Amino acid sequence: MSDTPNYIKALLLPSSNGNKPRARRVWGIDLETIWLPFFTATNTMGDTAIPADAMGAPLRLGYNPDGSVKFSKTGRPVTKVVKDIADSVRMVKDNFTAGLMAYANGVIADNPDGYKAQVEMAREAGEPILNKDSVNLSKAMAEAVAQGVEEAQTKARARGKKAVAVTA
Repeated sequence: MSDTPNYIKALLLPSSNGNKPRARRVWGIDLETIWLPFFTATNTMGDTAIPADAMGAPLRLGYNPDGSVKFSKTGRPVTKVVKDIADSVRMVKDNFTAGLMAYANGVIADNPDGYKAQVEMAREAGEPILNKDSVNLSKAMAEAVAQGVEEAQTKARARGKKAVAVTA
């Protein structure tokens, strides 16, 4: 029987919600359907004190230093998540990360041999994949260099200049 805490097991279960949110995401999580209800609940319970205006208008228009509205290179207005919510999300993320690290460190301390065996098994299983990727990358880079040399020589010939041979 596993001694893994239920909250860790719950993190590893597939989500029952197959709908993909389309709204603004913060730390990869939907702002409107996840973060706002969560922070409304934590405000309700007195665990957070995020201002009502931040909850009511979580996205704010971005401004340039001169006070004009900021636009992206694509011409869309820039929006940002209000600082109170962004800071709270960052705190949750930091605490979540700390919890994951604490769990891993606890397993390492309680079962160092088992952990070491998992690391070695993963290393051995990944080695052929890394080797294959390395060979394929070297081959692709050599082909790209050869193609670049060929294109340069063709352009040089087109300009009526003598092409210089390059060896890789």
